[in-house]
Amino acid sequence: MPEKKFLEEYPLYKKYAISSIAATLDLLPKPAILMYCEICKENHTFNMTNHYWDGFHYTNVSCNGLVVKLEYLCMHCQKEDRLFFIKIANDKKWLMKIGQYPAWEIRGDRNIEKMLHDFKDYFKKGLVCESQGYGIGAFGYYRRIVEEILDQLLDEISLLLSGEDLNQYNVALQKTKQTIVAQEKIELVKELLPPILRPNNMNPLQILHSALSEGLHARSDEECLEYSDQCRSIIIFLVNQIQISKNSAKDFSESMKKVLDKKKG
Repeated sequence: MPEKKFLEEYPLYKKYAISSIAATLDLLPKPAILMYCEICKENHTFNMTNHYWDGFHYTNVSCNGLVVKLEYLCMHCQKEDRLFFIKIANDKKWLMKIGQYPAWEIRGDRNIEKMLHDFKDYFKKGLVCESQGYGIGAFGYYRRIVEEILDQLLDEISLLLSGEDLNQYNVALQKTKQTIVAQEKIELVKELLPPILRPNNMNPLQILHSALSEGLHARSDEECLEYSDQCRSIIIFLVNQIQISKNSAKDFSESMKKVLDKKKG
């Protein structure tokens, strides 16, 4: 700790749970990270160039409750740097970014934005809320997105099925048209997902259903940040996976058509 994923992906003020951490600063690892370099105009490896104990009187300072500075340098141009200020919990059970330069990138997803159309601004606003630790706001935006695009998403899933699986799904799909409640729609079809949408036998619609069912009532920003992360990750996964599958099917069909046309010729 800190880990690559935490430094690359986590926004400010969001707790990153850890199971263990070194007892003193001199034992903390310095993971390489992959981030965008403004000078190189592409992603490159950044390595940590300072020591965790810089600014302290000795090297083996206890980690408990400290704020440490991490300085990173692009290994390609040797000019672009990145700074992180990390808070270590008193009980050493979590880390939190309390400062970052350049700021955490608010980047959308092209496939997501293409599918969202008029609602893509909700996605960006959700990302902004996440970046500032406003979990309630982020969850509200992502839940709104799910409610707006769910019918289209469920229709797209049917394109990945065939035979009896497709028949069963279509029956459930028709029932989803009779309700406007997102949780009820998901409940009807969540057990009928094709294997390609169940990585490691995990059901994204089941997880999404649970997250949406929790709602915003009496939840803290911190709790809602966790649900927001789940909703955003599932939206991105489903949209991208469906798009990849559709493109693969299209490429296969076009390839087979060329083969058949050659045989006819």
